[in-house]
Amino acid sequence: MRRGLHLLFALLTLGTSTGLVNSAGAEERSPTLGRSDRLTVQNHVRRGQKARAAKQWTVAVDAYKVALDAATTAPVSAAERAEIAGELGLCEFELHNYRDAAEHLTQSLERREALPVRLQQRFEAGLTKAAFYVGTLLISVDPPDAAVDIDGKTIDRTARTYKLFVTPGQHMVRGRAPGRTEALHSFTAVAGQEYKISMQLPPAAVSSPKESALASPKTVIASPATRTQNPGPWASWPGTLRITGIAVATAGVSVGTILIIHADKLNDDLSARRDRLLSEPASGSSMCWQAPQNSPCGELRRLRDARNLSGRTGVATVIAGGVIGAVTAASFFTDFSFLGFTPARERVHVSPVANGNEIGAQIEGMW
Repeated sequence: MRRGLHLLFALLTLGTSTGLVNSAGAEERSPTLGRSDRLTVQNHVRRGQKARAAKQWTVAVDAYKVALDAATTAPVSAAERAEIAGELGLCEFELHNYRDAAEHLTQSLERREALPVRLQQRFEAGLTKAAFYVGTLLISVDPPDAAVDIDGKTIDRTARTYKLFVTPGQHMVRGRAPGRTEALHSFTAVAGQEYKISMQLPPAAVSSPKESALASPKTVIASPATRTQNPGPWASWPGTLRITGIAVATAGVSVGTILIIHADKLNDDLSARRDRLLSEPASGSSMCWQAPQNSPCGELRRLRDARNLSGRTGVATVIAGGVIGAVTAASFFTDFSFLGFTPARERVHVSPVANGNEIGAQIEGMW
C-alpha cells in the first residue's frame, strides 16, 4: 500500500514538472517566433530598399508586397506598416500601376500621424500624382456590414464608407446583404475625376416565390462628384505659358511676314525711282547718295533706309516667332511632374455624349 502511494506521488510530481517545462518552453518560443517574423519583415524591406535604389522597380514591388503581408502578423509598429505601404505605392507608380499605387499610398496615409513629416509629404505627393491617372470612388453603404463588389470582385472589408480607385472605363458596383434588396450602380470613370455613390439597401419585402424570382436589383447611374480640390497659383502655369507662346509665335510670324512684304514693296519703289533718276542727264548712282535731303536722290536714301529697316525687322521677328513656336511645341512632349506640380496627362479621354437632340463625343484633355 505504501509503495503504491509512493509511486502515485512520483507520477504526480513528474506530470507537474513536465507541464511546467512545457509551459516555460511555450513562453520562451513565442518571443523567439515574434523576433523571427520581425526579422523576416526587415529583410524584405532591406531588399526592397536596395532594389529601389537600383531602380529595379519590379523587384522592389515584390519585396515590399511580401514585407507588407508579413507585417500583418509580425510584431511591427503602425509606423513601420505605413512606411512599407507607402514605399510599395511609390514603386508601383514607377511601373505605371497607378490604381494599386493610389490604394497603397492611401492605406499608408490612413496612419499619417505615425509617420514623420518628411514621409507624409513624400507619400502625399505620390498619391496626388497617382490619383491623376485613375478615377476616385467614394462609396457610402447602409447597412455598413453589406458586401460590396466592384466588377465582380468583392472588397475584403466592411465599412460604412470606402475610398477606392478604379481605372478609366466602365465599372459596375453592387451592394448585397442578407435580407436586403441588392443595389447596382454603373458609371464610367474618367482619369482625375471623383465619383460619389450612396448605396441604400432596404429590407427585402416579403412576397411570393414567383414575385421574388421576377424581382431585380435597382440600377442607378453614378454621376461625377464636384471636385473640391483648389489648385495652387502654379498648378496651371505650363498651360498658361503654352497659350502665351502660341499667341506670341503666331503674332511674331504674322508681323514679320507683313514687314518683309512691306520691304519688298519699298524695294520695288526704290528700283523704279532709281531707274527714272539714272535715265535723266547728268545723273549718276555715285553722286546720288550724297545729294541734299530735299532732292530726288534724298528721297531714294529715305526709301533705302526704310526698306532695310523693314526687311531686317521682319526677318528678326519671323525668326523670334519661329523659335518661340518651336519651344512651345517641345513643351507638349515635356513632363513637368519632376518639378512637383501636376504631371502631364499621357492621353486624351473621349466620352460619348447623347441626348434627345444630338449625339457626339466629349473630348477631355489637359495641358
